Amino acid sequence: MNQTVLLVGHGSRQNDGNEEILRFAETWRARHEDTNVEVCFIEHGKVLMSEGLDKAAARGKQVIVVPLILNAAGHVKMDIPQAVDAARTRHPGIKFVSTPPIGMGREIHALLRQRIDQLLKELAAPDPRTTGLILLGRGSSDAGANGEITKMARWVFEDMQHDLVDIAFTGITLPRLETVVQRQVKLGMTQIVIQPIYLFTGVLIERIEKQVERLRQTYPHIAFALGGYFGFDEGVHKVVDARVLGHAESALDCDGCKYRLAATHDHHHHDHAHTS
Repeated sequence: MNQTVLLVGHGSRQNDGNEEILRFAETWRARHEDTNVEVCFIEHGKVLMSEGLDKAAARGKQVIVVPLILNAAGHVKMDIPQAVDAARTRHPGIKFVSTPPIGMGREIHALLRQRIDQLLKELAAPDPRTTGLILLGRGSSDAGANGEITKMARWVFEDMQHDLVDIAFTGITLPRLETVVQRQVKLGMTQIVIQPIYLFTGVLIERIEKQVERLRQTYPHIAFALGGYFGFDEGVHKVVDARVLGHAESALDCDGCKYRLAATHDHHHHDHAHTS
């Protein structure tokens, strides 16, 4: 085998999160037995990027670097390219290809819809007009990465009949979860669905669970439904498959657009800013 896939996780101070990424790699490897697979972490892991790239380079003539990351912030835009460039210098005979991260395209949007539908069933299918939705992201100093959460919220809003689809963040930027819940309660929501936009467990997932428990105590008259991280969902596997098969081919920003999806054989002629 001349090709090695290097799965790059963010890394967590909580070992459970890193172990989940290793288990994900095992499940992906089992689906692709003819492919060499290595794993490394950007931080907080036993095998960091430099070592991971070296191990991958030792197993084939081409290394495909796949970031297991939803938000294309500093790590994806700076840390990974710098590590790959350094690896190219160390291994001049090896071809290194960096794919886009998991990102937030139509596959993750579909996964979000499935998760939200499940949570609504847990609440006994309440009236969408009085059921608020909150997409909860990690938060970044990169405005573009935070904007990806906003895009997901807009797609969900246009797909569903809920009056309120909001975003919140666990850190770095605003608004925070408590503030958004307070706003939705004031606007008359009697049920609130909270779906974290996270791939794997970690310290922040535990923090979210504690926050929601406090919110239940603060608003005992509100029914809360908290979703889990995406983890080993089939949709995540399919995105990784697509990244490996497509190598460095990026998805267009409008890949989730209903006009694009509806016009499989047509050119993309519509104007996003002025549709009627």
